Amino acid sequence: MTGADWELDFYSRPILESDGRKRWELLITTTPSTDGRADPFRFARCCPSSDVNSIWLAAALREAMDTAEDGGWGRPRRLRCWRSSMRTMVQRAASELELEMISSRRTYALLDWLMQREQEVYPKEEGFMAGPLAPPPAAIPTPPIPLPEAVQGDAWTWAALPLGLLREANGWPMDFSALIPLPESINDDALVPGLRLFSKTRALALSGWLGGLEPVRLMIEGRQLVLEAGQDDRWLVSDLETAVAEEIDQALAGTRDGAKGLQFIAVQTGPEEQSFAGFWMMRDIPMP
Repeated sequence: MTGADWELDFYSRPILESDGRKRWELLITTTPSTDGRADPFRFARCCPSSDVNSIWLAAALREAMDTAEDGGWGRPRRLRCWRSSMRTMVQRAASELELEMISSRRTYALLDWLMQREQEVYPKEEGFMAGPLAPPPAAIPTPPIPLPEAVQGDAWTWAALPLGLLREANGWPMDFSALIPLPESINDDALVPGLRLFSKTRALALSGWLGGLEPVRLMIEGRQLVLEAGQDDRWLVSDLETAVAEEIDQALAGTRDGAKGLQFIAVQTGPEEQSFAGFWMMRDIPMP
């Protein structure tokens, strides 16, 4: 039986073991269903620092799959790995088990779980490294690449939809989509900002291409609207007037503060169309 996608993180934690080395830990969670029918599958295993390699990881993944199938969750459809530094190791382990791996930061459930563990679990562990830690070297973002002309669409608009309306998205007609669970704690009147792309003749092709990108978040850099996707891909959506860039930046900051960083991208044939060639929910959240 095949289950949901798995989101995976295999990395060191802020805990010193008895040998003076940092603890390594594998975390796996299923990408949650938007219909709320199933509890997520979660799997956590510590790895000795001397065994951090694809052989140990493959064995742990095999154990995780056995545990998931015993519990009724099934074999993962795909693995999503969000740390670029671990991509090669995870790919080797996944290949050994004939699992498809996607390099993607579209791992919102995993990041929420990791942040919860950093706040509530690790500080209680013996050897926890309290106090400020030296941050990892900051990644240097690559300049965004303009979207290919074939998938730029005819026009675009910036929009905002009430969260209550987005809760009904499971029932919308969509050819390509990637929805995420919406927190019950957020008021239905909260506005979620997003991008609407229109193309009369290429909406379906544009949606298929965008879906393959694994869209992660929209952001403003200077006067540019940028789409971050995959693991480290960055795409230039449009250059903007200063006032428009500031308005969009404020909208994105507002949803980070009050609506868990929720965003969306919609692809339609025109502004009056009621169906979607593509619709993606995203979140702008900190990457540990």
